[in-house]
Amino acid sequence: MKSPSPSPNLRDRQREETREQILRAVGRQLEQGPLEDLSFAEIAKDAKVGERTVYRYFPTKEALLGAFWSWMQTQAIAQAEPKPRASRALPRIREAITAPHDAGRPMRILLATDAWEPQVNGVVRTLTRVVAELRAMGHSVEVISPDQFKTFPLPTYAEIKVAIGVYEPVQERFKAFEPEAIHIATEGPIGLAARRICVEWKLPFTTSYHTRFPEYVSARLPLPLAAGYAYMKWFHKPSGRLMVATPTMRDELAQHGFRNISSWSRGVDTESFHPRGEGDADIFAHLPKPIFLYVGRVAVEKNIEAFLGLDLPGTKVVVGPGPQLDELKAKYAKVVFTGSKSGEELAAAFNSADVFVFPSLTDTFGLVILEAMASGTPVAAYPAPGPIDIIPNSGAGVLAAGATEGLREACLEALNLDRKQVRAFAEKFSWRACAEDFVRNLQPYPEPEKTRFWRRLRRLARVRRRRPEAA
Repeated sequence: MKSPSPSPNLRDRQREETREQILRAVGRQLEQGPLEDLSFAEIAKDAKVGERTVYRYFPTKEALLGAFWSWMQTQAIAQAEPKPRASRALPRIREAITAPHDAGRPMRILLATDAWEPQVNGVVRTLTRVVAELRAMGHSVEVISPDQFKTFPLPTYAEIKVAIGVYEPVQERFKAFEPEAIHIATEGPIGLAARRICVEWKLPFTTSYHTRFPEYVSARLPLPLAAGYAYMKWFHKPSGRLMVATPTMRDELAQHGFRNISSWSRGVDTESFHPRGEGDADIFAHLPKPIFLYVGRVAVEKNIEAFLGLDLPGTKVVVGPGPQLDELKAKYAKVVFTGSKSGEELAAAFNSADVFVFPSLTDTFGLVILEAMASGTPVAAYPAPGPIDIIPNSGAGVLAAGATEGLREACLEALNLDRKQVRAFAEKFSWRACAEDFVRNLQPYPEPEKTRFWRRLRRLARVRRRRPEAA
């Protein structure tokens, strides 16, 4: 007589348990060696399942890493919720300090970010420049970033490295640095670890919204916008202040139910990015004019094809790396793709172009817009957050008629703008003002409370080292 088959619910639970066994094994394998050494055979052995079972759940390495990334996020969210604590050793420090503070007083500022060098994007440029300005202002800044951890490539975007095994090391960095103010810049593993520590220890902290993450994910994966916004609202809810770059972004997030939103300006290096002088070479002199330029990541969420498909005179030039580069090179044979440029080469690309085209609908600001303007190059863009806050009445650019039409007309109209006026507008932005905005938005906790907190935490750590059972 055959034994009864497992019920559907039991079968589902068994499948989920097997899947989790495999994903935990992936995490252990990544902690022990590089991604290149990751093998299905070793994962199966570690998970105590057959190798065919691993392939049945995850047919390719890309599918496996994508599932591992999603699973890591859900695990971090589940662990991040504060749990009842038997010990009352950690004092309750209020989460939001709304009283104004002296922005000029030197502080110990901790910055937790999943975006850092060698990544090349507007978020990294903003954070690195602000950190440099903060240090020049006398602040002590500790940066926790992916280059300090073991990482693996983000599925579908290998240039971005995702840190793993971060919680314990991040906790130790908090204790060693004893920050007076904490800022969490991104919503990845490092940001999640820092958020969890702040919530559990009742530390005030601030966050920032650099990328329209729900739209970004929706452009890459079959996930609804609502799911992305639910995650982002959960992440930023305990933040004392959520910093955004533009009024449009602030209003958009407020409509989605975000709270405690504050403005944080952006800047531009007007010395590195400057108009082409009489003796400076035109690096596009060999190409048919006018030159319509795009600079940035070559990725689907940047909406680059809306620009590449336009019927424009002259030459379209794309500067930058990204996962869509080979695909677009093959599809648009007449477009010049230069790959990544930096330093003087990047500055020359900006000031040698006739119009800078910004087709993105998912950015929150678009730092390259200011870099183009500082180079004297007018900008054509869709009326999305960032362009819609910068371009109107600036004399430095032209907005398209709508979010899906009118970009060609904007490009042609931008050719007629005065490049001297474009440069003059960009000179109104500075990185020092950006850093001062950042400091004003921070949520440092009061001097007596912070001193008692870190002293007591050190004492607790000494007790735990002497008497492990006290932990």
